[in-house]
Amino acid sequence: MSPELIHNCILEFLGTLVLVLMGDGVCAATTLNKCKAQGAGWVVVALGWGFAVMSGVFVAHDSGAHLNPAVSVGLAVAGLFEWGNVLPYAVSQMLGGFCGAVLVWLFYKDHFDATADKPADVLGCFCTAPAIKNTWNNVFSEAVATFVLILGILCFGTYGTVVNIGADSALPVTFLIMAIGMSLGATTGYAMNAARDLAPRLAHALLPIKGKKGSDWGYSWVPVVGPLLGAVVAALVYTAVY
Repeated sequence: MSPELIHNCILEFLGTLVLVLMGDGVCAATTLNKCKAQGAGWVVVALGWGFAVMSGVFVAHDSGAHLNPAVSVGLAVAGLFEWGNVLPYAVSQMLGGFCGAVLVWLFYKDHFDATADKPADVLGCFCTAPAIKNTWNNVFSEAVATFVLILGILCFGTYGTVVNIGADSALPVTFLIMAIGMSLGATTGYAMNAARDLAPRLAHALLPIKGKKGSDWGYSWVPVVGPLLGAVVAALVYTAVY
């Protein structure tokens, strides 16, 4: 790996860590017992996740701030990112998501302990779950939400042959994430990102969380496959139209 790629992977790790720390953090704050924000609701979660993405983008803007394997794949399909860099970026993003989730657990540990009688609520602070379990509809929901995300990023983040989701695009990305959450997030929790869902789910499985049950591995592939499908379709539409 070149020094530049190593530098970019470090930024992707740090940016995704911040994204998950802030994003899973708002889930914990609004869900866990005895938190001052408990019960604040879906709008706060959607706003919090939007600002979480913005925070991660600011940290990682020099790497392009993908923060999401689906973004890296989508840009590669569109011919705007090197395929050889997709795997290093994805690994960095997954590691960042895992570490961000561990930090959330440490930060809210007393509150996780106080919510030990509600294992589903505890799991929901780490990863998503469908409101109604219907596998193919759940995949469709994740694919459509990610399609909107990637198409939006491609449209307002492209300058010539380079995509940078950096400082100039941070605010549009923030608003886009908020809009997706409020409009398309209520069926599955709008993961749209394996580093935001699969990596924290693994952290949930490995951490010594009081009273936890299973990590719902039977559903875990949906927030991976759905976003990748949506990203590929968005890239193909973008290249065909623009």
